[in-house]
Amino acid sequence: MPACTYCDAPTDAPVTADDVDGVFCCSGCLEAHRVADEAEHEGCCHHGDGHNHNHEAHGAETETAFLHVRGMHCTSCEDFIETVAASTDGIHEAEASYASDMAKVAYDPSRHDESDLPALLSQAGYEAHLEAPADEAADQNTAARLIFGGFFGMMVMAVYIVLLYPVHLGGEGLVDLGADGGTYILTNVWAFTTFVLFVTGWPTLRGAAVSLRVLQPNMDLLVGLAAVSAYLYSTGAVLTGQTDVYFDVTVVIIMAVSLGHYYEDQVKRRATDLLSTLTREQVDEARRTTEGGGTETVAVDALMPGDRVQVRAGERIPVDGTVAEGRAAVDESLVTGESLPVTRTEGDDVIGGAVVTNNALTIEVGDAAESTLDRLVHLMWNIQSSHPGAQRVADRIAAVFVPLVLVLAAVAFGGQWISGTSATTALLTGLSVLIVSCPCALGLATPLAVASGLRTALEHGIVIRDVSLFETAPDIDTLAVDKTGTLTTGAMQVVDAVADATTWRRARAVEQHAAHPVARAIVKNGEAVPAGDGAPIVATDVRSHPRGVEGRIDGDRVRVGHPEWLAAEGLDMGTQLAERAEAAQQNAQVPVAVGWDGAVQGLIVVGDTLRDEGLDVLAALRGSEREVVVLTGDSAAAARPLRTHDAIDRVIAEVQPAEKSDLVRGLRDDGAVAMIGDGSNDAPALAEADVGVAFGPTALAADSADVVILRGDLTHVPTVFSLAQAARRRIRQNLAWAFLYNAVAIPLALAGLINPLFAALAMAASSLGVVGNSARPLPVPAHSADRDTP
Repeated sequence: MPACTYCDAPTDAPVTADDVDGVFCCSGCLEAHRVADEAEHEGCCHHGDGHNHNHEAHGAETETAFLHVRGMHCTSCEDFIETVAASTDGIHEAEASYASDMAKVAYDPSRHDESDLPALLSQAGYEAHLEAPADEAADQNTAARLIFGGFFGMMVMAVYIVLLYPVHLGGEGLVDLGADGGTYILTNVWAFTTFVLFVTGWPTLRGAAVSLRVLQPNMDLLVGLAAVSAYLYSTGAVLTGQTDVYFDVTVVIIMAVSLGHYYEDQVKRRATDLLSTLTREQVDEARRTTEGGGTETVAVDALMPGDRVQVRAGERIPVDGTVAEGRAAVDESLVTGESLPVTRTEGDDVIGGAVVTNNALTIEVGDAAESTLDRLVHLMWNIQSSHPGAQRVADRIAAVFVPLVLVLAAVAFGGQWISGTSATTALLTGLSVLIVSCPCALGLATPLAVASGLRTALEHGIVIRDVSLFETAPDIDTLAVDKTGTLTTGAMQVVDAVADATTWRRARAVEQHAAHPVARAIVKNGEAVPAGDGAPIVATDVRSHPRGVEGRIDGDRVRVGHPEWLAAEGLDMGTQLAERAEAAQQNAQVPVAVGWDGAVQGLIVVGDTLRDEGLDVLAALRGSEREVVVLTGDSAAAARPLRTHDAIDRVIAEVQPAEKSDLVRGLRDDGAVAMIGDGSNDAPALAEADVGVAFGPTALAADSADVVILRGDLTHVPTVFSLAQAARRRIRQNLAWAFLYNAVAIPLALAGLINPLFAALAMAASSLGVVGNSARPLPVPAHSADRDTP
């Protein structure tokens, strides 16, 4: 009987598909394999700072790199970077995101080295870098432009306030601008405005030029046309000796937009700087132990499963693995958000990216030979460069919006001019239409809210792998929860015992020689039993059997194992112990009998227990319109106690792992389903669900999950749904404001009720409103906020 290609389970009724190689035990495994295969071939296995994996794509070997790009602030910037990349030989494709100031580039490594890419994409004032550049230099240049622009802008506005506005209001200015002195003053105003327009406003003008080059009109084009038109009109007026000039419009437009972009950049940086922090803390090299007992420094990519690496105090663990030697406190806060270090000793799992704080450790590299931190960076890069559905809609609207505004401005100008209005008034009306329009708010509405959601989630130890979560999670109708390892602790422990101290010590002495989880639970619990007087109890001549272990202690043959095995060996179990053993099995627990001298001397019951927070969390998630269904492999009798809890609507018992995906598919017939599992044998069900939530750092490797909770704490599940709801609400608020603003402002400008100066201020306020709304912290459940803030 062939094994399932995905989960290695026996295939009683093999499932196959024409587009997928292999056989599968169920359709859920088939779909999960498809998900994993598609993710593998997206060409997106870069780990942030040069750790690339090869893929076959575009008919040739392809590698993927992620670049930081300075200077992007609109969708046209994205289009320009992507166009430059697409026109470069050896680059297959690129995806840029101005929300995170980065680009994902798929290239041919035989044509280009990764270090060549920044120079190829750095054009028209955009600067590409493999690593996040220092913010200080860019901030200083921007600040200098704003400071000098602000100074010269105030000089211009001072002239208008003292000399020009009084005349416009029907009064007299302090100086007759028609005289020679007036010409001198206006010339200075022209010079100051020239600096503001072409130095402070350079990013805006460049964005306008780029939008024309890629045939994607954007807000910069509207702003640039308005500012340059007012500047050229006023320059012509000065040259012809007129005093009706509008340099103030140019200054206000440029300064308002520039200040808005500066504030927007600061908000974007705060929303996405955690990604830069994660990237910066990645480990490039490891200290590998050699066969001779020495060490050698190798690249992390050169590590293989089973290698041993030494990590000194203060260093980051390079890859996921197991502690082979040593004991130390490990700080996992960067990866999991847990603020307190945890003690790791021999046999404990450790995650790549954690810091060893006091002693040295020797780590045996895990099977994947990868780092959780690397996978986390990879996920963050891909998430922050993606475009959820709401953003794609906004982008399409913005692409149509700008040409429409240009047409409306031309119609407003032509209509007023033809109707007999002066050319100056008609021109100002057209300028007002251009200025007041604001597609920038549409473009920022979604990415900034998403970035805020991603950051808040990661601060609470939650990795969101798919931004569509923000749109789907709030509408979940059914919550399917796996019992073992999710609703329960997933670790065997002693839950009941009928045994005296001697029985406990003998059971522990024998079970020390077994590796079964039940044996480990008995050994661990037995540590608390007093040793008594005399030498420690030691078992000799130990023999393992399929259902137990036996050894010789003080001349007695002591057997520890399943009651049926002891009965088969001739040991008598009294009625009372037999009834307790039967009750334990009915509750999905494991009874362990301990006997010698022909009789069972005691009974130890081992089982998996519910998490302390489990039922409270399910009650919080259930709500009035959401159903909670628990899936368990336990017998119907063992699952019966779960049915008594108000937080659980249904319990489906005796569910095999391969059947979970089919059950989830059936639940989807009644609405959207979220599946919560441990990320291993639940992978097919996680892939089948509309939202899949997996637990534990190693679950990052499970491509079937949409959300990964890095800690084994069920209280973070409500945080997932709360953040999704809050982020979607924020997105909708931003979009509603952007549409409402334009729906009111553009008709007022067309009617000539808004002058260019007011239009510039209103346009800037619209963008800043969206940015400010996105900058507000997203609310999270009180229990998560109180416990998990790093």
